Amino acid sequence: MNSILRFIKAKQILLLLAIGIVGIILWNTFKFFKEFQRQEIVKMEILADAYFQFNKAKPEDDISLLVKIIENNTSIPMLVTDDKENILLDQNIYYETEEKNQVLKEKLKEMKSLHPPIEINISETKSQYIYYSHSEVLNKLRFYPLALVLIFIVFLFIIYAVFNASSISEKNKLWSGMAKETAHQIGTPLSSLLGWVEILRTENVNPTYVSEIEKDVEHLNIIANRFSKIGSKPKLELHDPSEIIENTIKYFKIRTSKNIVFNYNKPFEEVKIMLNKDLFGWVLENIIKNAIDAMQGKGNIDIQLINNNSGIQILITDTGKGIPKNLHKKIFEPGFTTKTRGWGLGLSLTKRIINKYHKGKIFVKQSQKHTGSTFQINIPK
Repeated sequence: MNSILRFIKAKQILLLLAIGIVGIILWNTFKFFKEFQRQEIVKMEILADAYFQFNKAKPEDDISLLVKIIENNTSIPMLVTDDKENILLDQNIYYETEEKNQVLKEKLKEMKSLHPPIEINISETKSQYIYYSHSEVLNKLRFYPLALVLIFIVFLFIIYAVFNASSISEKNKLWSGMAKETAHQIGTPLSSLLGWVEILRTENVNPTYVSEIEKDVEHLNIIANRFSKIGSKPKLELHDPSEIIENTIKYFKIRTSKNIVFNYNKPFEEVKIMLNKDLFGWVLENIIKNAIDAMQGKGNIDIQLINNNSGIQILITDTGKGIPKNLHKKIFEPGFTTKTRGWGLGLSLTKRIINKYHKGKIFVKQSQKHTGSTFQINIPK
């Protein structure tokens, strides 16, 4: 009965987590969409002012800048009308010659429903009006959250499959399948998103937004590469573990509290050992992330790399709340977690990567309540 209740609770937590993640994705994308839309409105206001100045210009005035501003609009569909809504000019609207009048009338109706027109005073008694709609990029950007939601739904479905597995062997097979399928599903929209990043860069979008999207896409690419290696024999190559450790520390230093101090003690001589760089980096990330959580944003993380004849040893020590001795082995079991949030898969994956793929060992070397823990990783040469 207890196991059934735990399973039901796990599903409820997973469902709430899914709703939360989807909500965050949609909210952030909505904010970005609104900001991009605001920038288009500003762009059209500048364009309207350029038209106004162009109409006021005298023959001797330099209008090269005004012409450049007007001609630079190559993405936002727009119409210029007179007081009686007769269409005087159209831009970025595509049609066959024989369909021109009908298409422009429909576009004008559509634009009226989207934005109020921008009035251009030609004279005291005469005005023109600029109507406009969303650019093609902005319209297609609406599908960006859908792609992310679909990825998450696939991932969520596979996670449920793992929860329903009835034995360790079946769980392993499902886990491998989940990892490969997730990598495959992420890969398809990922290629498309990379293309959209390049398009956004050419659309004069705020570079900060493009940069943040690019970081998300790069992170998705890293996740896909890692998951693709689970369940199949990864390729091991000679790597310097010290370089991977230093890169991991650099990654966390930027993204964690300034109250967390990283100390790294590496051997003087160069160390080369057979590793899978992506998976070994994943191991380090999981252990360091748990250490940061255990310290609640304040403390020291000491990492030591020891090179000997048989292989390497890596000691990762934190100053967190510690791990009870009776849980030293249990924390590596799939689904086990002491956190109020989380699926309990991080350390299980870590053990699988070290034991199965690198033929090494990972364990809690020592841990004391309120003073911290030390994880040790042994990888043979």
